[in-house]
Amino acid sequence: MRRLFALLCAAVCAVAVTLLVAPGSAAVVNPWFANSVGNATQVVSVVGVGGSNAKMDVYQRGRTGWQAIGAGIPTFVGSAGMAPKAKSGYPATPMGVYTLDYAFGTAPNPGTNLRYVQVGPNHWWSGDDNSPSTFNTMQVCQQAQCPFNTSASENLDIPQYKHAVVMGVNKSRTPGDGSAFFFHTTDGNPTEGCVAIDDNTLVKIIQWLRPGAVIAIAK
Repeated sequence: MRRLFALLCAAVCAVAVTLLVAPGSAAVVNPWFANSVGNATQVVSVVGVGGSNAKMDVYQRGRTGWQAIGAGIPTFVGSAGMAPKAKSGYPATPMGVYTLDYAFGTAPNPGTNLRYVQVGPNHWWSGDDNSPSTFNTMQVCQQAQCPFNTSASENLDIPQYKHAVVMGVNKSRTPGDGSAFFFHTTDGNPTEGCVAIDDNTLVKIIQWLRPGAVIAIAK
């Protein structure tokens, strides 16, 4: 019985370590983002390939340099493609390097080292430019009692947010500079400015992420 338990543990650990599996992956001397991510040791790289399509590579930095541990993951970005800067009401994914602050989802915590919030019908992300105290933050309230305009905001109880990670876009919460940018489950369509991949792969990434990880986005 103990041997069986040990074998099962080994199998689970093997799945966790391989993460996404990039056959033949090796240390990379200088990935495109290398001079832009500071001391980060985990980077989710998103590079546009045209329109609302991109490819995602997942990197970890170790003693020998950067190693791709997941490569060529099909990714959706904004319906307007990518833009140099986020803008409220414009469905483009902003380019740059952003923190991956915490995770949330309608599903239970899949097991992550990030803070995780399970969301329901009363969870909102305020996009109300006229409510500076709540703008670009998660809020919990019944719709009729929310202290912000819910029609300008997002209810988080939707299939695309089965699992998601908050991207640190517009952390200064400047009105007009966009809100609600997430790395989330795809529904097979372009996003409103977020980054989206299939849920199974996203869960593996969420389980791998540690505080201090970043997402790097470029054309």
